[in-house]
Amino acid sequence: MIQDLLTFLDHSPSRFHAVANLCGELEAAGYTRLNEGETRPMAPGGKYYVTRGSSALLAFRIPRPDFTGFMISASHSDAPTFRIKENAEVEGPEGYLRLNAERYGGMLCAPWLDRPLTVAGRVLVRDGSEAIASRLVYVDRDLLLIPNVAIHMNRTANEGFQYDPKCDMVPLMGMKLAKGTFREIVAQAAGCGAGDILGTDLCLCLRQKGVIWGAENQFISAARLDDLQCAWGCFRGFMEARDSASVPVYALMDNEEIGSRTKQGAGGTFMIDWMKRICDSVGRERLSAIANSFLVSADNAHAVHPNHPEYADPTHRPAMNGGVVIKHGVRYTTGGVACAVFSALCERAGVPTQHFANRSDLPGGGTLGLIANTHVSINAVDIGLAQLAMHSCFETAGVKDTDYLIQAMTAFYSASFREENERFTLE
Repeated sequence: MIQDLLTFLDHSPSRFHAVANLCGELEAAGYTRLNEGETRPMAPGGKYYVTRGSSALLAFRIPRPDFTGFMISASHSDAPTFRIKENAEVEGPEGYLRLNAERYGGMLCAPWLDRPLTVAGRVLVRDGSEAIASRLVYVDRDLLLIPNVAIHMNRTANEGFQYDPKCDMVPLMGMKLAKGTFREIVAQAAGCGAGDILGTDLCLCLRQKGVIWGAENQFISAARLDDLQCAWGCFRGFMEARDSASVPVYALMDNEEIGSRTKQGAGGTFMIDWMKRICDSVGRERLSAIANSFLVSADNAHAVHPNHPEYADPTHRPAMNGGVVIKHGVRYTTGGVACAVFSALCERAGVPTQHFANRSDLPGGGTLGLIANTHVSINAVDIGLAQLAMHSCFETAGVKDTDYLIQAMTAFYSASFREENERFTLE
């Protein structure tokens, strides 16, 4: 299964590619695509999926009209990177041709330097006289590089350095003779003319493929493990689960790295819109269905660092290959009920669990679950898989943990949750 994850990562250089790849699997498995702009009947026994903005995905099955509630997982499709600005080419200095890019999310800058890079994402092109079509783009060549400054000129580089994104993190594409070629290169990758491109959503991506390594091949390193490792594991659990009395919902949201407050992010209405539609389509009363629902917010967690163990909390120290991590803290959605329910489910599935909390003076960021719960109030747990170098362009995690997540999510999606008089039941 780990090789399948590597293949998925290698074929998902942008959030648009990740969603398209999962949609392809859903189509092959007989799921019906829905369109938010259309009213289409949904029926018990049906399997459906819908996208928003080409970068967020919901997939679900309706087992019966009197379903108990919703069993939902949510992960995110985006990762920290550099967004290519619309007027991309920057001429000079000294005859160089660079690309104008801005930081997207809170990345580690240093790992991006001196690596072969390219661009990926989507373009919006003319499709006939009136329509505009979205096309995926991946420029399959070593196109760009962000060069370091030599140690001879920056003598304090190893003593701490503050990167200026408008200066130090600008990718080099060529010399002045290449002026005007970037849009042509993108158009060729999109299979259209440069003049047909009306808009772009492009970002930098690494050319290096993911690898398995270590004395016992126990580690995986790749781009975008945060959060496509969780996205992949939850999807596999969703696809492999047996039907239960609840509606299984797989959610892959966008823009988590910049706060989720977009129409395709967890701060939008994508999830609650479709929960309402599902209830209305089969005549299920909404409030009781939502009350008997459960959300797993799946986003990777920090493993104890081998060179800096002092950054970890003294009593919450997750290890790679140690099992699924349950995340606790004031910026996570996990409460006692959610922790107990998910722990019991993992115990049932034979999956080891461990617990994470930030060191008290090093608070973490908010999560999908915390933000989504502002729109739909359900019991929710934050989980993840332990990893190193989060928000680097090349991250590291444990080989075994992906399988642990798949086992846990298969059990989750095969169950139903019910709350009644302070009693919480997994059926």
